[in-house]
Amino acid sequence: MGKLWVVIKREYLERVRSKWFVIVTLFGPLFFGTIMVLPGYLSVRGMREARVSNVRIIDATGTGLGVRIAQRLVPPQLQASSSAIATVDVVTPAEVPTTEAELLDAVIKRDLVGYLTVDSATISTGRARYAGRNAGSVGETEAIEAAVRAALLSSRIEAAGIDEQTAESLTRLRVNLTAERVTDTGKGGSGLAGAIFGFGVAFLLYISIIFYGQAILRGVMEEKTTRVAEVIMSSVSADVLLAGKVIGVGAVGLTQQLVWLASGIGFWTQRGRIFSAMGIQGMPAISFPSIEPMVLVALVLFFLLGYTFYASLFAAVGAMVGSQEEAQQAAQPVIMLLVFSIIFVQPVMTNPTGRLAEVMSWLPFSAPIIMPMRMTATQVSGWEISAVLLGLLLACAAAIWVSARIYRIGLLMYGKRPSLKELVKWVRAS
Repeated sequence: MGKLWVVIKREYLERVRSKWFVIVTLFGPLFFGTIMVLPGYLSVRGMREARVSNVRIIDATGTGLGVRIAQRLVPPQLQASSSAIATVDVVTPAEVPTTEAELLDAVIKRDLVGYLTVDSATISTGRARYAGRNAGSVGETEAIEAAVRAALLSSRIEAAGIDEQTAESLTRLRVNLTAERVTDTGKGGSGLAGAIFGFGVAFLLYISIIFYGQAILRGVMEEKTTRVAEVIMSSVSADVLLAGKVIGVGAVGLTQQLVWLASGIGFWTQRGRIFSAMGIQGMPAISFPSIEPMVLVALVLFFLLGYTFYASLFAAVGAMVGSQEEAQQAAQPVIMLLVFSIIFVQPVMTNPTGRLAEVMSWLPFSAPIIMPMRMTATQVSGWEISAVLLGLLLACAAAIWVSARIYRIGLLMYGKRPSLKELVKWVRAS
């Protein structure tokens, strides 16, 4: 036990004292906070600076639909400015081709951003045509489509005998839905906050495994290539050395994440002031999700078991290879397991009670990432959480058993990377 503690202490202090650890730990929350807030800030700022006067509307409907669309293309903060209204060219159906050719030339010369054509087909089927330099922007084309849809709906409501003011109020109606989770003990806070929190847990575990799993791989490979492992193993067994590395590096990751967690709580409590200082108003009021004590314990267990599972595999890979190039190739299967898990995060967030979410949360290699997200997004029965934890524990025991035997022989083997058949022999021989 004393030797294990020495190895853990060495691995922990060696990394914590590194200047890069201090830099990443202190500035990591700032980086993640920036990538979360900056896109929203730039989006709001872009809306404020938007000018739709460079978009022309060709109206061949004869119903004034183009004017309605132009009014809806204006951001709310610019509606008081008449110069922001898009220009509408009212033409006859026969004049549409000529007008489109003129405006196309203007777009090519960059005098216009684009032009929108509405005609009789728009009135009957809702079909409109847009051509512009920003046609590849999904957000802008969706905004134009929404403006056409709202203007067409208002026109049809008015044609049904409802006055213009009522039609406008109906088409501009917005619904603000507040969704709260319901658990076995009652309401459990904002559903959106639960989904965000679950995604944060999954993403944090993914990043930790990538960073610290590969740190173990590099550390093992460095000790092997520099022959330091030969000296260490003269006084410490391979199993103790492997356990010390996994626990020591895991403690480094836990220390870093505690700092990040404290920073995240500070950001959450001061989010109103931060958004106000950046000029972002009208942010949705999201209450922090209520996490039951047993769920919180389960989240910690999933984190520890998931890290142990992958860290053991990375350590075995580091013991097998003798160069950085070989390490990158040999680590691909382990990394692919992680990538395979993270690509299903969005579908699981969309439907955390679906069959895909259930299956992915039961697989040992994806359970540490998918199950915490399910637990915070929806109610998961206690027996299912316990069964998944048990399966993950057995998978960890198997991974440690296999990795320890590969580690024991591979750490002192040099030369060509072993084949799969040779790895099987190593496991059997140990």
